[in-house]
Amino acid sequence: MGKVVLVTGAARQLGGRFVRRVQRHSEVDRVIAVDAVPPAHELDGAKFVRADIRQPVIARILAEHGVDTVVHLDVTGTPLGSGGRASVKETNVIGTMQLLGACQKSPTVKRLVVKSSTSVYGSAPRDPAIFTETTPPKSLPSGGFAKDAVEVEGYVRGFARRRPDVAVCVLRFANILGPAADSPLAEYLSLPMLPTVFGYDPRLQFVHEDDVVDILLIASDEPRRGTLNSGTFNVAGEGVLLLSQCSRRLGRPTVPVPLPAVTWVGTALRTVGMTDFAPEQIRLLTHGRVVSTDQMRETLGFVPRFTTAEAFADFARARGAALLPPEAVARTVDRLSTLVSKERI
Repeated sequence: MGKVVLVTGAARQLGGRFVRRVQRHSEVDRVIAVDAVPPAHELDGAKFVRADIRQPVIARILAEHGVDTVVHLDVTGTPLGSGGRASVKETNVIGTMQLLGACQKSPTVKRLVVKSSTSVYGSAPRDPAIFTETTPPKSLPSGGFAKDAVEVEGYVRGFARRRPDVAVCVLRFANILGPAADSPLAEYLSLPMLPTVFGYDPRLQFVHEDDVVDILLIASDEPRRGTLNSGTFNVAGEGVLLLSQCSRRLGRPTVPVPLPAVTWVGTALRTVGMTDFAPEQIRLLTHGRVVSTDQMRETLGFVPRFTTAEAFADFARARGAALLPPEAVARTVDRLSTLVSKERI
């Protein structure tokens, strides 16, 4: 008998991709794809079960199918369909609690993989240059998806203490980009002009969606000799990009906004439905965030195929022609940077 893998969030693009990939694994016998809404994409033979993980029914599904591996991908910052922020938070937090409760009672579950985010570190003025998995945040996220991720990880740690026989792997992904990226940051980078915080040029890291699927497969698999597929791991492509470099490569001009007015800009963008410009997103675009991926490489043995710059380039190609020639944007950004430097002097 091969493994029985249950995947939450199967109706989302990333969940669907992982379901199709793990379905082809030689050691996997069955894949149970779970979501509250039917997927618009094919699942290549996986069994789809329409279920809301916020409801107790998830325990029955685990028992009925004898699930031994759970890959929890239904932790996200964007609503699916008409759902709003309240629905997303409930799924992230209440859904995770319900799922972990079901896993705790299940005698067959032996492995749990949870999708998290590097946003759990927050973004603050005195942050370290590089966060490791054990670095405490200077300022805990106060709301939005970042706070959800912090709560989710807290519940996962509690589950790991109660079920030490279950291998638990938490993957903290940097901002996921690629041709099909649907995150709040991808929406922001798709704006015709990018509002930025005046006087700041944050460092950013990205991970390509193809690499996300690859490492999820490694984390959900049995450990190879010399590796340990449990613990908490930062996941990001090598290198960093400044926000000004992103602007140049997209061919989109930036609109520097004084920090006190940024919140108003975010409210305006949310009002017209353009992007989720939440406070944590503003902090990221002010102070940036960079994480160490040493544990990912040394313990999981995973080396991303895409660097941060390559993941961003693939995303930019998929977004089509730039609004302005990159050279013109570069000249404009350079002029603004010079003006900011003079003002500080």
